[in-house]
Amino acid sequence: MALDKTGIAKRIAKELKDGYYVNLGIGIPTLVANYVPGGMNVEFQSENGVLGMGPFPYEGEEDPDLINAGKQTITTLPGAVFFDSATSFGMIRSQHVDLTILGAMEVAENGDIANWKIPGKMVKGMGGAMDLVASAENIIVAMMHVNKHGESKILKQCTLPLTGVGCVKKVVTELAVMEVTPNGFKLLERAPGVSVEDVVKATEADLIIEGDIPEMQID
Repeated sequence: MALDKTGIAKRIAKELKDGYYVNLGIGIPTLVANYVPGGMNVEFQSENGVLGMGPFPYEGEEDPDLINAGKQTITTLPGAVFFDSATSFGMIRSQHVDLTILGAMEVAENGDIANWKIPGKMVKGMGGAMDLVASAENIIVAMMHVNKHGESKILKQCTLPLTGVGCVKKVVTELAVMEVTPNGFKLLERAPGVSVEDVVKATEADLIIEGDIPEMQID
């Protein structure tokens, strides 16, 4: 059984470490803030100028003045700080962020990522993604394995305009956890109830499969 977006976020939350400074991209990555393991101190940064984001607010408790880079309402934790975007991008470019979690439309087996533009569709621009992928040393992508037509988004080579080259370290989808290695995607885990054959069938890129592939541990 494939995961939903919440399941992807829960699995990525297991990659967090105490004391990490983490940037959350738009989309599925924003859900990760809801599933920080108990007792762990993680500082979530948003490129629009927030450090110390908390979980999403409950309905009726939203503050329209508190938003993330995707213009979603957020909560903040005690000690949170606000600053201008110049300071925020200075933080990113000087590599003070330990982990970056991004969404993507495509990821290639060499770690290329395309997550900002589909030709022919109007976009407002690349936003902060270019700075994030150029500066971050640890990038995990949270994405759906296939598009709405059932076509793989885990590719030998990206077909959409690139955001970054050779920068992705790990990908978590509704079907699998994959590590980007010098030899391509290595299958690390599969979603509960999903077989290795299911993952291979849904993946355009070749997969390195070694031994028994365990199921993801979500909860």
